[in-house]
Amino acid sequence: MNDLAFASIDHLQELINQKKIAPQEIIEFSLKQFAQHDKKLGCALETFESASITERSQKNGPLHGIPGILKDNINQEGRTLTCGSKILAGYTAPYDATATKKLKEAGAPIVGRANMDEFAMGSSNEYSAYFNCANPWDTTRVAGGSSGGPIASVAAGLVPWALGSETGGSVRLPASWCGVVGLKPTYGRISRYGLVAYASSLDQIGIATRTVKDNARILSIVAGHDPHDATTVNTKPEDYTQHLDGKLPENITIGVLENMLYADGVEKEIQERISAALDVYKKLGATIKPIKIPEIDYAAAVYFIISRAEAASNLARFDGVRYGHRAAHYQNLQNMYEKTRAEGFGADVRARILIGNYVLSVGHASQFYHNARKVQRVMSNAMEQAFKDFDVLLAPVHAAPAFKFGACNQNPLAMDLCDYFTCFVNLTHIPALSVPCGFVSNNQLPTAFQLIGPKLSEALLYKVAHAYEYITPWHTMHPKL
Repeated sequence: MNDLAFASIDHLQELINQKKIAPQEIIEFSLKQFAQHDKKLGCALETFESASITERSQKNGPLHGIPGILKDNINQEGRTLTCGSKILAGYTAPYDATATKKLKEAGAPIVGRANMDEFAMGSSNEYSAYFNCANPWDTTRVAGGSSGGPIASVAAGLVPWALGSETGGSVRLPASWCGVVGLKPTYGRISRYGLVAYASSLDQIGIATRTVKDNARILSIVAGHDPHDATTVNTKPEDYTQHLDGKLPENITIGVLENMLYADGVEKEIQERISAALDVYKKLGATIKPIKIPEIDYAAAVYFIISRAEAASNLARFDGVRYGHRAAHYQNLQNMYEKTRAEGFGADVRARILIGNYVLSVGHASQFYHNARKVQRVMSNAMEQAFKDFDVLLAPVHAAPAFKFGACNQNPLAMDLCDYFTCFVNLTHIPALSVPCGFVSNNQLPTAFQLIGPKLSEALLYKVAHAYEYITPWHTMHPKL
């Protein structure tokens, strides 16, 4: 049974088809894994009863008997939904997110609600209102955020797949630090209906798995147009696993983002692992060329302004009037708002709301918010130009491996700058895939590179990533819990 912990979706399906194991046994094994290991890890805010899991998923389909977990900002009808915040204490989701619905229709058993930074605001999963989520490779270190819970669940062998969300890198960053594959899809590729908004123009549901093919399999199920979400792209259903044969596309050119790979603070070991990955791609027949896109050096500042402005607007609805936490004692309506939000939101969320209101305020909007939008358009144009000369781009996901808990407590700017390598992808609405490429820090901690493509190029990213994964061992290496 222990072989199930890190089995691929393909292998689990093979075992089911050969009647070597029943779907219910896999679900129960996953729940036992959480019960055994999650007190130390903190991946799940809640796991569900086995009977209720099977009741809520169809009895057949491509994911029948293949358990997964959803970040706790993705609606599951009839289940608690907190977004990692106390302001939503006691709230029950009234409907399924579109992604949740599609997974259930595919037979997927969803085993719980995964831990996260409060309202998806954070890069370490230290800002959950409930407890931290630890890195399975070293539990004294962060898993990364804000999707630390779902990603660490996959890395630890508790489930083979998970959904998180990305606003500035919240799937790719923890995926890199935990040694799994993490996708941020094209904006509009997966419906946001039922995903609690942080910054609506940037948010996307993302996917974490242990292999590229598994990731492609989940995207094939959850992607697609949704009449409930006007931002979804209207493309035909696609099987993203179809062309994963271990080979690169012919005459492919990969651009190495030098202003990221050689940015100040990027550890030498990470540069060496990425250089080794580039050597693999050269042997596979890719043309490797350097590229600098100076416009993306402004991405962290632009993201800081836009995300907080939208957060201030989106989080205004959490006021204690209709649902969630309400202060027990107050003098009038205004005082109820103030006390409820002060009690319910954590310090980081409150700070982001205040900054968001400031950059949107009269006298400051033109200086900050409107200028940030202008730079965002310049970045989008620069990326479009780059893809005229390159099929995909390659860059680091982070400057250093996962840090110790509390390492950024006295330096919040260092935490914000974790987004430097990832947020330009969200701002330009293009897809990117984090791919494990080895270990650093005495071979103790995972690292990764990210492949970045033009809009709607997920199939290409998967093919390029799979070719690398096919001849390297990193996806077969797992933490010992």
